[in-house]
Amino acid sequence: MTRPARARVDLEALQHNFQCIQQAAPGSRVMAVIKANGYGHGLVDVARALPAADAFGVATLDEAVSLREAGFDCRIVLLEGFFGADDIPLVSGYRLDVVLHHPSQIDWLEQTPPGRALDVWLKIDTGMNRLGFAPADVSTTIDRLAQLGCIGSLRLMSHLACADDPDNDYTTRQLDRFREATRDLQGERSLANSAALLAWPDTRMDWVRPGIMLYGASPLLNKTADALGLRPVMTLETRLIAVNRHQAGDAVGYGGDWVCPEAMHVGVAAIGYGDGYPRHAPSGMPVLVNGERTSIIGRVSMDMICIDLRPQPDAGIGDEVVLWGEGLPVDEVAARAGTIAYEILCSVNNRVQFEYTE
Repeated sequence: MTRPARARVDLEALQHNFQCIQQAAPGSRVMAVIKANGYGHGLVDVARALPAADAFGVATLDEAVSLREAGFDCRIVLLEGFFGADDIPLVSGYRLDVVLHHPSQIDWLEQTPPGRALDVWLKIDTGMNRLGFAPADVSTTIDRLAQLGCIGSLRLMSHLACADDPDNDYTTRQLDRFREATRDLQGERSLANSAALLAWPDTRMDWVRPGIMLYGASPLLNKTADALGLRPVMTLETRLIAVNRHQAGDAVGYGGDWVCPEAMHVGVAAIGYGDGYPRHAPSGMPVLVNGERTSIIGRVSMDMICIDLRPQPDAGIGDEVVLWGEGLPVDEVAARAGTIAYEILCSVNNRVQFEYTE
């Protein structure tokens, strides 16, 4: 019998969330960001469920090649571009778009001309201060690209630092910088991530680049996914493999950090940080047992967690435990673990069985 930890991926929910994006930005084309193995949901399976996407955004050449070799013929964008001159023949051969964000990438193009014209997204640093050309350098950079003779279409993009906070006017300042830097330039524009396309309408432009909202987590501070009309795509679940009776004063788990306040039943569920469940999840972290809320107690182990069964006194071996997903938002779990939904979802690994449902 296989280990019961599994991730149920609801592809219908994924498509619903994509439709929410289309409704929010009806005048924009959609680059679905499916990097990091589809935010932990499965790269190719996520891509297959999104036939209406105008492009896919990935972080690595390996991800892009996997999509091409799986039969995807649409635009695939390397969001960090290439990492050296040796990558250029593969980028060209697999017909990939590249984001250019640093002069070194243009140096490599001068050293290793591609076999075909490259479609390029020029990244402008409008205040994220991470990747991108300074606004003052955009015109000279475009002139340099023109001299290469190997550039196909040219698009203009930037990335927003604070779009998740609708009350932070830094997004407006970034938008103004982007408009000023691109005012006299030709080419389609892309600025909006998930948060911006929902909260900052002026950032939608020609292309939007949704990521986390595709997977049913909220991209906005103090706004739940449910309030935004998003549905959870991944439900991580397992089963109880033991139910034990303990007495008041008994310590549970490594370090004896949690002590039973009374005689009680404690469940043991087959999942742990070896599967991607957060190691630092505290006692009191919510879980669902048979659809009812209770919480974990003691430290998370590599393969197991312990669960307070006082709210579920009739629970038994084999009963279902939901860690997040349907009935328990991943955003809530992430906040209790001191992190964000992005990390929680991306951490689920291949020890967990993945099941895909339409």
